Amino acid sequence: MTEPEGPRVMLVDDHPVWIEAMSGDLEAAGFRIVATASTGDEALRRARATRPDVMVMDLQIPDPDGATCTEILLREFPDMHVLVISASGERDDVLRAIKAGAKGYLVKSATPDELLEGVRRTADGDAVFTPGLAGLVLGEFRRMVTDAAKHNDEGPILTTRETEVLRRVAKGMAYREIADELFVSHRTVQNHVQNVLRKLQLHNRVELTLYAIEQGYSGEAH
Repeated sequence: MTEPEGPRVMLVDDHPVWIEAMSGDLEAAGFRIVATASTGDEALRRARATRPDVMVMDLQIPDPDGATCTEILLREFPDMHVLVISASGERDDVLRAIKAGAKGYLVKSATPDELLEGVRRTADGDAVFTPGLAGLVLGEFRRMVTDAAKHNDEGPILTTRETEVLRRVAKGMAYREIADELFVSHRTVQNHVQNVLRKLQLHNRVELTLYAIEQGYSGEAH
């Protein structure tokens, strides 16, 4: 029998040598490279044509840049997973990428094995960060949530049901898994997540997952 094919990956970077090396490593590990691009315009056009499972995105590409491309594509294809792999580990670059919706952020100084594992985990829906960068992002989210709480005069920020959903988000459960476990509809779970994002002034599920883990929700009992 034919072995099942691996996740479909698109690589976006303006350094052809890096693209070639990364493509070879990914293909050897069982991934399928469906497209590559060196500019933002190419990335948008080819991603729309191929609809990869995972976009491996550099930030510093000709306009539109990687963060802008990420934001545009995830509005159109919310199930697509984006992993930023960049030479920059600067705070502003990391936060901008995550706010655009990227699942994670790795620096290019990571080992080939770390990069491959990052792509694999991103395909599975995990949030992936180079050590040290997760703490940077979490610190920013902690500040944002603290500021939001200071301006909230409605008592507890989250309802009991919203907290139940947040605990399961922290454990990495998909929306449909959460819906099945709580005996509610998929749409209801989405609505709860959107309410939590609004109350905590976060932008997307990646930020929410990081916040929930940082706050200890992943270790709480059901």
